Amino acid sequence: MNLYFRLFWLFFWRIRHCNSIDFLGTSRISYRAMPLDCDINCHVTNSRYPALMDLARTYMLAEMGLLKRFLKLKWLPIVNAAEFTYIRDIKPLTKFEIESRLVGWDDKYFYIEQRFVSENILHCIVHVRGVFVCKGKQVPIDTMVKEVNFEGPTPELPPEVVKWKQFLQLKKERNI
Repeated sequence: MNLYFRLFWLFFWRIRHCNSIDFLGTSRISYRAMPLDCDINCHVTNSRYPALMDLARTYMLAEMGLLKRFLKLKWLPIVNAAEFTYIRDIKPLTKFEIESRLVGWDDKYFYIEQRFVSENILHCIVHVRGVFVCKGKQVPIDTMVKEVNFEGPTPELPPEVVKWKQFLQLKKERNI
């Protein structure tokens, strides 16, 4: 239930009062670990991280000034893959931020890094690979980049994302 409240709060308040960042800027949204976010081990449960990340990526699009445009175009974001590294747990009632930034793209996917941080302590780092779809078809990355008026060079993917891409390709090849 608290995620519905957070979603409502995001759409009806936070997005209307958000900062402005550029296409490759870092978005920051803060939350507090509520008791319902936690499991029997008294820390944020691992299933809550992806749900909070969805909200943070939506907020990132709003800060970039792209959320309304993408909704108008009927572009829907789809997560293709994610890899999580949990470093330190987040205890109940701890205030934390989710830092989200687009780290690059290739010919098919875009890649986002999301970090859970409190008081300069890194709790979790996640890489997300995704696409936008419209009417059941993938929006080409070139179309997305043109739509956001990005004219700079394509950022070089971080080495850990390059290795992760290779790992995902290996998994795909071994399981076809």
